[in-house]
Amino acid sequence: MIIPLVVVCLLLTGGVVYLSLNLKQQQQANLEMQELAELDKKEMENEYQRFADQYSEMKTQINNDSIIAQLTQEQLKTEQLLKELKTVKASDAREIARLKKELATCRAVIRSYILEIDSLNRLNQNLTAENTRMKGQYAEATKQIEGLNADKQTLSEKVAIAAQLDATGINLVAKNKRGKATDKMSKCKTLQVNFSIAKNVTASNGMKSIYVRITTPSGSVLTQGGTFSYENRTLKYSMRKEVEYTGNETPVTLYWNVNEALSGGTYNVSIFADGHMIGARNFTIK
Repeated sequence: MIIPLVVVCLLLTGGVVYLSLNLKQQQQANLEMQELAELDKKEMENEYQRFADQYSEMKTQINNDSIIAQLTQEQLKTEQLLKELKTVKASDAREIARLKKELATCRAVIRSYILEIDSLNRLNQNLTAENTRMKGQYAEATKQIEGLNADKQTLSEKVAIAAQLDATGINLVAKNKRGKATDKMSKCKTLQVNFSIAKNVTASNGMKSIYVRITTPSGSVLTQGGTFSYENRTLKYSMRKEVEYTGNETPVTLYWNVNEALSGGTYNVSIFADGHMIGARNFTIK
């Protein structure tokens, strides 16, 4: 009876050690996901605050009551969304997703005002040149362009913020060995990620390095060891692709070959470009 009792004790001890190690790994993975969520939330808060500050500054650079009223309304909306974001926990995926969508809308709205003020600024320059040739109408033209002398450097900074890319229509598809879509992770041989980089006339054109992170239900990242920089941190990525962006909507497709056993559950797809997280979405696969 002594020998079987020793075996049982050894088995129980081994089980406890295994569960302890597995728990530590899970806790570390959850901590990394929480840190990333907090960084994303903080970046959203900073961007909302920048937008609110920009509205205040733009109102001092234009002498048009109608536009000033519109800017004031958008500023109040942005400040309200910022207030909501500050009260939301980073782990509240549904609210974070809603406020991220609202942030994309705010970014699009402020782009339109930046372009409008830039257009008025160009009109100001043209009118100034015309005044030089037509000195007799200088006084009247000066009244028309009053308040439209926007500082070029400040405007460039605003355009840089508005030029941030957005990933839309993010989709994750599990495919079996025949290349057909499957809803069971046990049969998955390839993960296909599809999305589009939205049209943005203020963004710079050229080749863009697109990074995609796929996080498993256990919190680990599917990776082959590649890394990139984000918010003064080094993050692992699953896939990278060089994409030529022309300012128009650009579809992007990437593939991850499954070489390990993956469990069913919720997978997160995060997309990065130009030092920003440009989109993220969760997917549940059986």
